[in-house]
Amino acid sequence: MPSDSLANQVAWITGGGSGIGLAGGVELARAGAHVIVSGRSAETLKKAEKEIKAAGSGEAIALDVADQKEVAKSAQAILKRHGRIDILVNSAGINNPKRNFRNVSVEAWDQIVAINLSGMFYCCHAVLPAMREKKQGLIINISSWAGRYASTLTGPGYNATKHAVVALTESINMEECVNGIRATSILPGEVATPILEKRPVPPPPEERARMLQADDLGKTILFVATLPARACVNELIISPTWNRFYLGGLESPKN
Repeated sequence: MPSDSLANQVAWITGGGSGIGLAGGVELARAGAHVIVSGRSAETLKKAEKEIKAAGSGEAIALDVADQKEVAKSAQAILKRHGRIDILVNSAGINNPKRNFRNVSVEAWDQIVAINLSGMFYCCHAVLPAMREKKQGLIINISSWAGRYASTLTGPGYNATKHAVVALTESINMEECVNGIRATSILPGEVATPILEKRPVPPPPEERARMLQADDLGKTILFVATLPARACVNELIISPTWNRFYLGGLESPKN
């Protein structure tokens, strides 16, 4: 049974079909929020919607965050149906197996920027007017360990966009704190989610077992969301105890 700590709140989660976004959606639904998950895969969203509804109240909408007009349309549809968006969790993000300067294509770079950065901006831009009107709101942007510590493993597109997420988030706090709006960047180290399959060499199961799990990030999102409105977590870095970035050997292969 869901608790009521987020009762009557509406949360919109992009990239909510799987991984961190879905885990966050389940936790927010359990806490009493009505959760809307969005993503590009209809099949994945169908499964995600079922999980959200099993945890509490929710729905799913198909959306490619790289399409600004569709983002604005989705935000307006949520506002028309529910009258508010209290929490936005931007979890949509991608990388490409061919991600380093020696092999990344311009098309791959453009897609990474379109989803990881422009898509996040579009979603923030779409919800801020309604949050200003209500003088409250929370935006949680999923960055990455790469948003603080660049590596060749993650590549220039991912490094650059995840660094930009931190700057974008703090820009919201700088401008919108006077309107009761707060924003958090969450910078996770390695998390065992489907994006690992996009690595040049996907890590084996024994390595994934030591990583953060999606549920760990779901609980992190819930922690931020259930703090009182007076408290803003500007930036939160969370990593596996067995942190392979500290242990070395995480460079991208040369072929």
